[in-house]
Amino acid sequence: MEKKRFFTSRNIAFLAVLVALVVVLQTMSTLIGRLGGTPLSLVLIPIVLGAVMIGPLAGILLGFIFGVVVTICGVTGFDGWTYLLFSQQPFWTVLLCLVKGTAAGAAAGFLYKAIAFKNRYIGVIVASLAAPIVNTGIFVVGAFLMKDAIESVMAATQVSGVSIVYYVIIGLAGVNFLIEFAINAVASPAIYRVAEIVKRARGGAAYTEEEPEEDSSKQRMGEKKEKKIKKIVE
Repeated sequence: MEKKRFFTSRNIAFLAVLVALVVVLQTMSTLIGRLGGTPLSLVLIPIVLGAVMIGPLAGILLGFIFGVVVTICGVTGFDGWTYLLFSQQPFWTVLLCLVKGTAAGAAAGFLYKAIAFKNRYIGVIVASLAAPIVNTGIFVVGAFLMKDAIESVMAATQVSGVSIVYYVIIGLAGVNFLIEFAINAVASPAIYRVAEIVKRARGGAAYTEEEPEEDSSKQRMGEKKEKKIKKIVE
């Protein structure tokens, strides 16, 4: 069995498109997709697509870039809520942003890889649904670990009359999570179809297979050897 490579020309080109989507979608989400305190994470679809089409490493890289964009928006004040949290706990806020995005991409990639050899369609669905669960779950855990900082943000945004548990789970994560989960659930069949179309176009090969150019060169070498053998026999 030939060793599969990650950094092929096709993988890099495909990743570049997905990275651009991650940056644009997360920036747009921060600008117009806010419900409650935190913006929607519409970038989970390209993250899952990369994890499915290329592999877990692509999911990890795209998830990390997602976290970097969230961090930059927060540190610069473009995302006001994250900026307030960063002003209280800079290190833990940055760590939370990076970890939750990276973990979401990793979960999508490894779960798809574990399930796809039995049923690719089920693998895509599980990967698509796992990404928002992991992303939101880690955010909620991190928020509770920064309880004092969250309470300071609540005071700064004039949130009163609710407990921190209600504020984090319902106010910050609840509606956003339901929308992100629903979007990924609806998008999962489309992700599966894209993956199948591309694989059929490449003769069933995944993006991590060896470059076809290399295969064709090997074929040409084989043909030359055959010609030499024929000459010797003649």
